[in-house]
Amino acid sequence: MRIKSVQAWWVRIPIEVAKQHRSDFGQVTTFDAAIVRIETDDGLVGWGEGKNAAGSAGSYGALVHMLNHEIGPQLIGRDPADIGIIWEMLYNGVRHQTAAHAGHAMPQLSRRGVSVAAISAVDIALWDILGKSLGQPVWRLLGGRKVERMQAYASGGWASPDAIGEQLQSYIAKGGFKALKMRVGAMDGAPHLSAARVRAARQAIGPDVDLMVDAHGTYTVAEAKRFISLTADLDLAWFEEPVIADDKPGMAEVRASGSTPIATGESEATRYAFRDLAVLKSADIFQPDPAFCGGISEAMKIGTIASAFNLRFAPHLWAGAPCFFAGLHVCAASPASFIIEYSLGANPMIHDLVEETVEAKDGMIAIPEKPGLGFTIAERFLEAHAQRI
Repeated sequence: MRIKSVQAWWVRIPIEVAKQHRSDFGQVTTFDAAIVRIETDDGLVGWGEGKNAAGSAGSYGALVHMLNHEIGPQLIGRDPADIGIIWEMLYNGVRHQTAAHAGHAMPQLSRRGVSVAAISAVDIALWDILGKSLGQPVWRLLGGRKVERMQAYASGGWASPDAIGEQLQSYIAKGGFKALKMRVGAMDGAPHLSAARVRAARQAIGPDVDLMVDAHGTYTVAEAKRFISLTADLDLAWFEEPVIADDKPGMAEVRASGSTPIATGESEATRYAFRDLAVLKSADIFQPDPAFCGGISEAMKIGTIASAFNLRFAPHLWAGAPCFFAGLHVCAASPASFIIEYSLGANPMIHDLVEETVEAKDGMIAIPEKPGLGFTIAERFLEAHAQRI
C-alpha cells in the first residue's frame, strides 16, 4: 500500500447570523479549517485537519499551499503505515536521515506554527488510513479504549452578566452536561468585570456543576492573579490560558498564586513545549489541539508527559470533524484524559461536514466504533465550501 495522492482545501463555512457570537476574536461569521484528503493506491482514503488561526475563523491559504505543494509531494509513493517515520521526516526536513541515525531531533528552522499544523493534518489522515486498512478503530491501535463513553463539557459562554446564567443553563438542557466552560478576559475588560460574570454564572447553575473559564491568553500576569483572587470562592474547575503561551514562567507564577487549576496548551506545538510546561510547573491540565500540536502521534506523547508528571489531559477540540474525532480516539487511549470539549457555539465544520450525527447525551460522548477515525466526509458539502486559492 502506497500513498497515491494528497489534496488539501481551505474550507470556509458561513455561520448563520442568529448563531454567531462575539468574543475577543471579534464577531465569528465563518468556521474555517484546512482539510486534507490522502488516498492510497488501493483506494483507501484518510482525512486530516490542520489549524493555524485563532478561534474558528482565519486565513488558511498558506497552510493549504504548504500541504499541496511542499508536504504532499514528499508523501507520494510512501507507505502510509510509516506514520512515525513520516512525522520525523517532515519535522527534521533535509536532515531527517541524519537525525534518524543519530537518534535525536534535528528539526527544520520552521519547526513550529504552520509547519507543525501541516504535519498535524497529515498525521491525522494517516492514522485514519491505518485504522481503515486494518478494519480497526484508531483507539485500538493506540493501545485500547478505557471507556465506551467519556464525560464532555459544554464549551461556550459569551453572554453578559444578566444573560450568562440562562445561556449556561440552556447548555445543560441541551446535552445534560455536568461541566460548562465560559469565556472571560479581554472580551470583558478589567478582571473584576469577568469575575462578575463568573459569579452570576455560578449563582445560576449552582454548586454541583463544574465551571471552567477561558481567558484565551488575554490577561497580564497581574490581571490573571487578580482574577484568581476575585473568584477564589467560586470553586472553578480550571482557569484556561490565563496569559499568553509565550510566557510560561508567568503562567507558573499565576498557578502558584492560588488554588485554581491552570489549563493550557491549545497554542502549543510538539512534546517539547509541553515538557517545558511540566518542568516549569506552569499547568495542571494539558490541552493540546491535535490539528496544531503535531497530530494524533504527538498528542499521545503529550498525554504521556502529563501522566508522568501526575497532570491531567483534556485536548482542545474546538475544531472540525477530523480534529474532533482524532481527539476522541486520543482521549479514549490516554491514561491522563478525563473530559472532552464539546462546542456549543455554531460548528458546521463538525455537524455539516460529516454524515454521522455528533451529539452529547447525558453529558457524555460516545467513542467511535467504526474503522479509522469513524466518520464519513460529506464530500459535496466540502466541495461547496472549498475556497479557490
